[in-house]
Amino acid sequence: MAIKIEQVAGLNVPESFIDVIINAVTKQDESIGNASELTISFRDKDYSAAAGGFHPVEVRLEKRGIVWMLVYITDFSYQGRTDSELVKEIDVCFVIKRVYHMLVGWLSEREGKELLTLFVTNFVEYYNTGCYQVTITTE
Repeated sequence: MAIKIEQVAGLNVPESFIDVIINAVTKQDESIGNASELTISFRDKDYSAAAGGFHPVEVRLEKRGIVWMLVYITDFSYQGRTDSELVKEIDVCFVIKRVYHMLVGWLSEREGKELLTLFVTNFVEYYNTGCYQVTITTE
């Protein structure tokens, strides 16, 4: 299944990121079917609060006509000393074109674009090491 992802004006991601998403979806072609919404989860099976590792990342796509649109990208991390839990560390919302970081809240447009570029570039590099197991949930 070939998919086309349309960039969100004002909050573009590098083509290398789009390639990662297309690759992940293409590898799971049979499970996509006639879905109109995809949630792609990237997990490092060794990531834990004690040992660290690569943060889990989730990407949401929605189909609009013949193209797919990015809805959000969320990076999770363990937080807390005794009873650590996974929380959103970075949340990119393409619907409102804003970027959130848990330590400072919603970022300015410039800061949001800078964090998005850094985060996505690093994510692609991590993905290319083969550290993630990928699952896709359809709706």
